[in-house]
Amino acid sequence: MPILEVKNLKKYYPIKKGIFSGTKYVRAVDNVSLTINKGETLGLVGESGCGKTTLGKLIVKIETPTSGKVILNDVNTEKLSKKKLRESRKDFQMIFQDPYSSLNPRINIIGVLNEVLSIHTKLNKRDRYLRAIELLNLVGLKENHLFRYPHQFSGGQRQRIGIARALAVNPKLIVADEPISALDVSIQAQIINLLCSIQKENDIAFLFIAHDLVVVEHISAKIMVMYLGKIVEYGESYEICNNPKHPYTLALIQSIPSINSSNKIINRKLLSGDIPSPLSPPKGCSFHPRCSFAIAKCKLEEPALNEINKSGHFSACFVKM
Repeated sequence: MPILEVKNLKKYYPIKKGIFSGTKYVRAVDNVSLTINKGETLGLVGESGCGKTTLGKLIVKIETPTSGKVILNDVNTEKLSKKKLRESRKDFQMIFQDPYSSLNPRINIIGVLNEVLSIHTKLNKRDRYLRAIELLNLVGLKENHLFRYPHQFSGGQRQRIGIARALAVNPKLIVADEPISALDVSIQAQIINLLCSIQKENDIAFLFIAHDLVVVEHISAKIMVMYLGKIVEYGESYEICNNPKHPYTLALIQSIPSINSSNKIINRKLLSGDIPSPLSPPKGCSFHPRCSFAIAKCKLEEPALNEINKSGHFSACFVKM
């Protein structure tokens, strides 16, 4: 049974132009649907600016959708009162991309964790303190870290604190927004392994947002590929990474560097061009200006996201690959 269902979610930002040109809209998220089951990780990949972070913020109610539904535990979060929404926030949390800006520099770590625990639990002061110690131990930190301030930690430690904060109220779903992109490569594997361990122990569902397909394949059961606010491919992780059916997914895979026996980077094909402006997306398939497989139909019609085989593999492309 799905812990999260997103149905036809849209987020359009109005941009006022001149007096006679009217209002245009940036289609940051454009008709996205997805489901995540209990204890499952869904990977969401795409280039910067494609709408991944906006989608994550819509799910955890940091942003309000233009239209569509976010259903968590069979409850449409759009219909919740402010009080009920505040109560339900314990079920969905977010780990932010930048560990440096996601923590208040004026509040020490016990204050960071105590704030969440005092809002969402009925624990007394001593029990909140004990819970804070438990959370730090869970993410590989110690009790003496509680009274330090964010500037006294490394980037990897700050991200661990962000994870501890997200776990404080035993959420059922965590949206992890590129949680390792700001970290050194040597620290990234530690954070990934930590998230996998926490998921296994607590049966938490993850929406794992990233632009690195290698990382996403490792951690995710299923992958969605996003381009210019739309989902262009979806399926099992192995199927997506080894048998891509959309030219954009193929381009992302081909851009991953591989190393030969001489320690030289080989077989890397960088994706040409930039993402078009979401304010004025191309007619037809939004990827066709950058696609080497594009046909005449791609310039005129927008392909729907259709199932292409019985394994649950979906692609939005007119060309059979």
